[in-house]
Amino acid sequence: MPLPIRVAAVVLLVLALPACTFVKMAPGARQVTVLAAAPAGCEARGEVVVSVTHKVGFYERDALRVRDELEVLARNEAPRLGANRISPLGPPAEGEQRWAMWRCR
Repeated sequence: MPLPIRVAAVVLLVLALPACTFVKMAPGARQVTVLAAAPAGCEARGEVVVSVTHKVGFYERDALRVRDELEVLARNEAPRLGANRISPLGPPAEGEQRWAMWRCR
């Protein structure tokens, strides 16, 4: 394969990567509810920090996709801590976000 065609193929592959979803929902995570803020009357189960790739080379990944993947990762961690609710402790920054884990009745 000639060099220009190889370069074009690599560029197209890199540009297609942001369209991929790298994070999959784990078993048990579908039952975890995402809250906008800390709930009242629930037991705190801890905090987690999750992270994903937010930049591929010079290309910044779509912020909404990064946010969605961070949420899925946080939901994946909740069952391990016995939590059934999660709430963000701040906005995502450079592909990382801190979440609070809660056990509510």
